[in-house]
Amino acid sequence: MTNEETIKEMRHLAKEASKLAYSPYSTAKIGASVLTQSGKIYSGSNIENSSYGGTVCAERVAMWKAVSEGHTVFTKIYVFSKDGWPPCGMCRQVMSEFASPDMSVIIGDENDKETVMSFKEIMPLAFTPDKLDDVK
Repeated sequence: MTNEETIKEMRHLAKEASKLAYSPYSTAKIGASVLTQSGKIYSGSNIENSSYGGTVCAERVAMWKAVSEGHTVFTKIYVFSKDGWPPCGMCRQVMSEFASPDMSVIIGDENDKETVMSFKEIMPLAFTPDKLDDVK
């Protein structure tokens, strides 16, 4: 698959995942898809909880699905919402565990507008696993 075809597929999967969002409190429908280093794509939707703290964003659902299948290196993530919301701080922190600085972060909206940036642009001073090397 070409890069353009991959992004098109990731958008499709993220958009479809957004339709499965469980968001009775915010009504926000977010979907995400993540491309692993091996070329497999995983998607997820946001899942809210009445305790709010138990809520999980679409990006983390997609990443955790990939990790639970043995994939720990991501090359792209696509986040879809009606208004093109960027990943929250918690999702950016989880991304930092599995992303290279040049991982593509693609944010799409219902009008087909896409913003593409690298992980280091969206999280310039990320707290990454290598920061813990001195602790080990």
